[in-house]
Amino acid sequence: MGPDGRVVALAGALRARGVRVGSGEVVTAVRALGVVDAGSRDDVRLALRAVLCGRPGDLPAFDAAFAEVFGAAVPDARIAPVDLGGGSTLALPRVAVPDAPPAPRTAGLEPVVVPAAFSDVELLHDKDFADYTDAERAAARTVLRELARRGPTRLGRRTRPSHGRGRPDPAATLRAALRTGGEPLRLPRRRRTPAPRALVLVLDVSGSMAPYARMLLQYAQAAAAARSRVEVFAFGTRLTRLTLELRSSRDPDRALERAAEAVDDWAGGTRIGASLGTLNREHGRRLGRGAVVVLLSDGWDRGEPELLAAEMARLRRSAHRVVWLNPLKATPGYAPLAAGMAAALPHADHFIPGHSLGSVAELAALLSGGLHTTPGGA
Repeated sequence: MGPDGRVVALAGALRARGVRVGSGEVVTAVRALGVVDAGSRDDVRLALRAVLCGRPGDLPAFDAAFAEVFGAAVPDARIAPVDLGGGSTLALPRVAVPDAPPAPRTAGLEPVVVPAAFSDVELLHDKDFADYTDAERAAARTVLRELARRGPTRLGRRTRPSHGRGRPDPAATLRAALRTGGEPLRLPRRRRTPAPRALVLVLDVSGSMAPYARMLLQYAQAAAAARSRVEVFAFGTRLTRLTLELRSSRDPDRALERAAEAVDDWAGGTRIGASLGTLNREHGRRLGRGAVVVLLSDGWDRGEPELLAAEMARLRRSAHRVVWLNPLKATPGYAPLAAGMAAALPHADHFIPGHSLGSVAELAALLSGGLHTTPGGA
């Protein structure tokens, strides 16, 4: 079995253990095995784990599935076609890294291909963004861009033929009956196809949140570039729309520079309630109803808690779901006792950390398949 087949088999083994893995993750996993040369079985395992595990609870299932599929041998990862099932394949080019040293050989193992960005993924997965070095920020960027491709969906208006599920299709039933002498022998059905759901990212860029906002802004830029229905805002003491700046250039660095230049209150104070009021009043029609709103903030607000609670309640009424990311939630013993956070939390459907790659992976998993679960602030 080639590396592409192993990845597909690994995805199947993960699904059998209750881990959500889609075709996008399969493609990303194969790309992760196509960037630089390495000979470490552990590096292969960590690279695939970074792509295919959306939350810490998936790790035991991944370790068992990896052992089941890969056994004691690691495949040669130089083959490009990916088998996505159903007889379809997708050819992925192998990306070469200039001046990369040759991969060392380990007894009993074939050399494999692992992205450099994943070489220290074990450390970066849970490391706080505020403690990152410049090199670690650059390495994390690749992972953030892949995670940003995953977003919320809804049932669209378009339909497709379905076997056993969906609504009856009268036109197809009539056509089938005409082919069998007027007697329908089966009942064709159609089901609605998924369509992108609007995603709104609102980032707190005040002093305490600056290290986290810089990393999440990279995630936001990648999301805005990859998906059509994405809006991005930043706030400190006032709200700033960044969507146009983040889409202004195909060069991510240039787009991020323009976004940073548009924000006048980086590393300043925080007025969450007033900023959400601007979002509700001035951008409500642009956002529309049924969007998923993701807020990144530690909840420290100089404004009145009553205003924040009122604006959060208004936002929640128009949104499909509200997800709040708070880096402080990763702190042992943390409780949302600050007045702003306590006022906002009852109106959030999901409350998760926002301090690390692991927490962004948790967000991506939530957006791509977990929003139907029971909301909770814990």
